[in-house]
Amino acid sequence: MSIEQALIERSNNQCELCAATDNLSVYEVPPVTEAHSDKCIYVCQTCKDQIENNADLIANHWHCLNDSMWSQTPAVQVVAYRMLKRLATDNGWAQDALDMIYLEEDTLKWAQTALAEDDDIKHIDSNGVVLQAGDTVTLIKDLDVKGSSLVAKRGTAVRNIGLTSNPEHIEGRVDGQRIVILTKYVKK
Repeated sequence: MSIEQALIERSNNQCELCAATDNLSVYEVPPVTEAHSDKCIYVCQTCKDQIENNADLIANHWHCLNDSMWSQTPAVQVVAYRMLKRLATDNGWAQDALDMIYLEEDTLKWAQTALAEDDDIKHIDSNGVVLQAGDTVTLIKDLDVKGSSLVAKRGTAVRNIGLTSNPEHIEGRVDGQRIVILTKYVKK
């Protein structure tokens, strides 16, 4: 049985992300070491173009991830995780979904491996130390949070930070609110 036939059978001949039934094709989930149906998903052209950055992200299209992120197929979980990561900086619903998603350890490593390869962006704190996702940082200045009456106080520990596509920004929770913080105002 060919890879495409295996995917058609697994997906019931619909996009494994958004359930569309037109213009479907095989997408190999990077990094690809060998062609195998377990390393591929069956997707529509709309999803494929946005996954491969050939088209601008249409956030409303990706609400489908609220369902597909619960797929039992690791390759689908990996793509859902990666797309939620890309959408999370501008969309609260995507960050909420990302906070809920559960991936087995191997699947999470697979998802994060390609993310690390995709962007060679270095997030540097105020002392020149490279920051990693999941680090704990301390604020070195009182920060007014835009759109809120919250003031993040100097000395506040921000645990389990997230990295963004902008090397000058990180994300973290302060007083239960997820905020974007400039790296020049934190130290590891």
